[in-house]
Amino acid sequence: MPKVGMKPLRQHQLIEATLLSVERHGLMGTTISTIAQLAGVSTGIINHYFGGKQGLLAATVRFLLQSLHDELMKELRQINPEDSVARLRAIIKANFAQIQTSDKASKTWLAFWSQAMHDPEFSALQQVNERRLLSNLRFSFRRLLPKERVEEAAQTTAALIDGLWLRMALSTHPISVADSGNYCMAYVQGVIRQSQTQANVTHKTLGTRRHD
Repeated sequence: MPKVGMKPLRQHQLIEATLLSVERHGLMGTTISTIAQLAGVSTGIINHYFGGKQGLLAATVRFLLQSLHDELMKELRQINPEDSVARLRAIIKANFAQIQTSDKASKTWLAFWSQAMHDPEFSALQQVNERRLLSNLRFSFRRLLPKERVEEAAQTTAALIDGLWLRMALSTHPISVADSGNYCMAYVQGVIRQSQTQANVTHKTLGTRRHD
């Protein structure tokens, strides 16, 4: 009879082995055998818990998504919930956290994004990831920008996060985590300042017209 609590421990062990296998062998080179060898278990254990390689790969991606969510919640607990700029900084920081930028995670994300173009299950997970990021960005920008600027700001910030993360993962001279976060925040602060300047100009213009 299996020990109580063994299932989640074994599943986590297999997910960690999957991340390591993808790092070492790539997605195509990762097999049930390579994962089982790294985890120190029989191949039958993988089939028992996940139904095979595809199920384990999907579980590994869900693990990365949950880790990203947990990291964001941790960052948000440390700020004033009414401070929308701090909230945007927390979103950016979470996306460049160590769990998301390590070699194991980076190579798995890259393999996942490539596979998402052809695999409906991975595509659905990617859409969850995209919707979650954009929803969080829109929520914060709505408190800072006119409604007609919110979508553009959210989409551009999301593209900066993804693009800088990709540069970090692929470049032989990658941008640092700190610089990546700073570049994203520079855009965020710039678009907020621009909006505030335009609002002030409009306010002054209207005031002048009223006095005329």
